Formats: sequence, C-alpha cells, structure tokens
Amino acid sequence: MDSRLQTYVVEDNLTIRENLIGTLEELTCTTVVGFAETEDRARAWLLGAGNEWDLAIVDLFLKQGSGLGVLQACQSRKPTQKVVVLSNYATPDIRRRCAEFGVDAVFDKSNEIDALVDFCIEQSKALRASP
Repeated sequence: MDSRLQTYVVEDNLTIRENLIGTLEELTCTTVVGFAETEDRARAWLLGAGNEWDLAIVDLFLKQGSGLGVLQACQSRKPTQKVVVLSNYATPDIRRRCAEFGVDAVFDKSNEIDALVDFCIEQSKALRASP
C-alpha cells in the first residue's frame, strides 16, 4: 500500500495549482493524482468508480460551477477521505458554509499555506498508521 497521500486538486488558476502541487509534493508525503478546473470535472472524477484518493483540495471559485458543488458531492465520501478548502475568501461565513458540507478544514491561500502543509503531514501519518 502506498503511504503517500493520494491528493486531488480542484483549482483553475494554473500558477497557483502548479505552485501548490510542487509545494505539497516537496514538503509532504503527497502524490497529486489529478486535478480539475471545473465543478463538473471535479465531481465526475471524485465520484468516479476506481478513483482512489485520500485528500481533495478544493478552491471555491472555478472556471465553471463552484467549489461548493464539489463539496456537496463529496458529502458521501468514505470516512478516511478528507476534503479541505483552499480559498482567497476564507471568511467566517465561508468557513461556516463549508462546515455545513462536512469539510475537514478551510485554509486561506494568502496566509495559511503552512497550516495546509501541516494538515497534509498529519493526514499522511494517519494513513501510514491505519491498518
């Protein structure tokens, strides 16, 4: 079993996505298994049969649709699968709305990247510790 955190990224900004993937793969035990720029593509992949993932990182504003629609689709995920939001709009209202969808954490792109890295490290440790 691969002990790396199998991560799917939902982010439509190429620069942010590439920097995020590079940072996570360099600093954490993470493998990015795919990405989407739209709600429809993200929902299809995350809910697709045979697509194994441990973590989904979701931006709220996408080229098509909304990250909120992705979060709604992920409500039926396995208990071991984690979903976090990475957004420039991590306001108290957005955090509350995300909590209603069962999101595991919300991180602000501008000042909480370190917290996201720490979250990924902890999730990877938990994955390795599970039977």
